[in-house]
Amino acid sequence: MSAQTASMGASSARERWRGLHPATRLVVVAIVLIVALELALAALDAATRGSQPSGPTSSSLSTAHTGLAAYAELLARYGHPVTHQRGSLASAHLDPSTTLVLLDPDQIDRGDLENVRRFLIAGGHLIAGGTRPEWMLELAPAVLPGWTPNGSKRVTVVDPASGTPLHVVTSGVGSWVEPGGVRSLVFRPGAESPVKLLADASPLQDRLLDTADNAAFGLSLAGNDRRPVVFAEGVHGYGSATGLAAIPFRWKIALVGVALAALLAMVAAGRRLGPPEDEQRRLPPPRRVYVDSMAAALARTHRPADALAPLQRSARDALARRAGFADDPEAAHDPARLRRAAADAGWPPDEIDALFAPLDDSERMVAAGRALARVHHGARRGTEGVMGTVRTEWSSAGRSRPSGTEGAMGTVEG
Repeated sequence: MSAQTASMGASSARERWRGLHPATRLVVVAIVLIVALELALAALDAATRGSQPSGPTSSSLSTAHTGLAAYAELLARYGHPVTHQRGSLASAHLDPSTTLVLLDPDQIDRGDLENVRRFLIAGGHLIAGGTRPEWMLELAPAVLPGWTPNGSKRVTVVDPASGTPLHVVTSGVGSWVEPGGVRSLVFRPGAESPVKLLADASPLQDRLLDTADNAAFGLSLAGNDRRPVVFAEGVHGYGSATGLAAIPFRWKIALVGVALAALLAMVAAGRRLGPPEDEQRRLPPPRRVYVDSMAAALARTHRPADALAPLQRSARDALARRAGFADDPEAAHDPARLRRAAADAGWPPDEIDALFAPLDDSERMVAAGRALARVHHGARRGTEGVMGTVRTEWSSAGRSRPSGTEGAMGTVEG
């Protein structure tokens, strides 16, 4: 029973849809397509920005547990303008008034590092590091200490600005080994160096940022001067294009093909110029609709007297024929004789005047219409009377119909 009910509901829905005007259906389909396109573009933009719950390690565009999206938001909340560098790092313009964050790069070459070196020479600040520190040898080959994958999960770091000790929790996957066997999480080539190298970027990642003093540690790395921060995202595979521009060319061709196929399907399924065959025979419009349309057309002329002159003339001609002036053209066009004939027939004075006076007001127009209806109604009644007399005489002449033309004429004459 439920399946039958569902089938009837689906059939009713299809009938209601097909019963809509084609323009209405086109608008509905267009709205649905626009909404679907907006949702698809939003999803695509989110995907190309890396805001999905997975993404490259130590990327500010990744909300995965190893991403830095929370760290970027933390810096923004504390007054650091945050931007994201996309595309090739080697050709990027790095403003020396900013702090560059370069952690756990997936791909980096000497051209990228050379641009970073020029950035530092010009006065830029750098927060770099990760669990594969070989590339950092290009930045500070002489002073860089050794690195080991064995690190402590709980370390104490002193904030260089305030001297406050910060208790930092790490994943324990790396540490610097300085002379004397001292291990540290952060290495600075000099006391005033703008470069901060991390042996392990996990304290800044989403999974540990809210643990212990990790958030304060991240803010101390960026400094207290609200310096703008730029996250290098080109080294994580993010190109300069976003949104629709990030779609590969082959995908664009496929999407255009799908859109054309959907459009052709709608055209094939929709009503083009109406149904192929009318469901029922079309009837002429009601007489009242015809009269109303003619009245509206005549009203638009703004010349009622000229528009209704044929009505007056038709009524006068019918009155002349009824009065027996059909063979007397002079009497048929004599207003005085026509007035007397109408008065003898019992017409009201306003209808008589409406046949001859200009129809320049609504009362005369209505009176002229009544006069025309009266004279035609009288003509029909007269015809019916003549035919009734013929039928009566025919019946009195004989019970059976005479055969032949002579018999018929004789009956009418009798």
